[in-house]
Amino acid sequence: MSHRRYAVVGAGHRAQMYVDAITGTYADRAVLAAICEPNPVRAAFHVDRVVAAGAAAPAVYGPDDLERMIRDEKIDRVVICARDDLHAPLIVRSLDAGADVVVEKPLTIDGPSAAAIEDAIDRTGREVVITFNYRYSPRNSALRQVIQDGTIGQVTSIDFSWMLDTKHGADYFRRWHRDKANSGGLLVHKSSHHFDLVNWWIRSSPRRVYASGGLRFYGADNAAARGITGRPARGTHDGADAFELDLRQDERLAALYLDAAQHDGYHRDLDVFSDGITIEDNLALVVDYLSGATLSYSLNAHAPWEGYRVAVNGTEGRAELDVVERGAVLADEGLHPVLDPSAVDAGGSGSLRPEGERLIVQRHWEAPYEVQIENLAGGHGGGDRLLLADVFEGHGDDPLARPADWRDGVRSIAVGIAGNRSLATGLPVEIADLGIRFLCEDAAPAAAGTAGPSAAAHS
Repeated sequence: MSHRRYAVVGAGHRAQMYVDAITGTYADRAVLAAICEPNPVRAAFHVDRVVAAGAAAPAVYGPDDLERMIRDEKIDRVVICARDDLHAPLIVRSLDAGADVVVEKPLTIDGPSAAAIEDAIDRTGREVVITFNYRYSPRNSALRQVIQDGTIGQVTSIDFSWMLDTKHGADYFRRWHRDKANSGGLLVHKSSHHFDLVNWWIRSSPRRVYASGGLRFYGADNAAARGITGRPARGTHDGADAFELDLRQDERLAALYLDAAQHDGYHRDLDVFSDGITIEDNLALVVDYLSGATLSYSLNAHAPWEGYRVAVNGTEGRAELDVVERGAVLADEGLHPVLDPSAVDAGGSGSLRPEGERLIVQRHWEAPYEVQIENLAGGHGGGDRLLLADVFEGHGDDPLARPADWRDGVRSIAVGIAGNRSLATGLPVEIADLGIRFLCEDAAPAAAGTAGPSAAAHS
């Protein structure tokens, strides 16, 4: 079997999943030929990891040399793990240079850049795969199966609440995500996962979005209103409190960010109560779908526990998925070691809200019953491992249609992009008005008066 040649663009924390997969599980079919990263310390961290795995050291390039890297290293596929606002130009440049692309979510952060990706795909005919690992989580797959089987009939509405706790949720307000120009805000960076789940669960596309929300907990103004003053600009210091991240507590974070800051000035540990935060921490949306269903969605980024609750109403019953990923954030436990409990098991919290998951289905005129969920080993309930298998081995005939392409990526961010526009204008926003051609094609059946479950059965 010939080895497909990969390059990883962006050598931050998330890149490690792909570096380890290429040099480990999939070393018989893949080789990491290059790393594209402007910061020499972060690049060296991953080069050392590749060498430690027994593979040849990948070449290192800067972003300005992306095209030369693809040409000289004969790259087949570029894996993009860079900052969100950089995704679109890197995708377009990679496609034009002759490589296919695997990209972390979100695909991009706004309508014009999504349209540019669409144009580049049309122009080159190359492939763009987006990695939605939440689809592969067994609990989310189980809910898809219930809906797909028609157990609750045609979906009429979805209630979806996501709680990010004061350990994980706060982290988006320390790093580059805090600037909406970099991330599109949580509606794009984080919620694109959730909107993709809904799109995929009900096999439909969003039509119209109305959003409300704001920055109501984090940030300097909110801190001053609550009498929180005199805080250090960064969390890496002795005696850091529960809202501060001391990078010295985690060997990997220290190597990738604390030791690397001298080269680019990027600080991973900014104070969540400082100036410069332009994203929201409380959000609520109403989303109408082409199928006729309506989504009620909320996100809170300063909850005392982490998890989500989904209720799907149908013409023949209701399905409810309740997930607790961390039952409590306790004042004396600090921020080490687990920031994101969905990616890494955070362990028991010892609270009255135990970690776990439960999927209950109840049809009309019948008693409820529980659907058993079988988890696998690894991050995101085993989802990362299943996703990587599809990325590196290719996917077969998946009855749940979990593999996602760039169109799924656009449909997911379209909700967040429209939501941001709605936040700015105070008005509902039509998805077809975002300037992305195929979204207009999605909406065409609805405009013709034929909206229904098959109007956008894209997966």
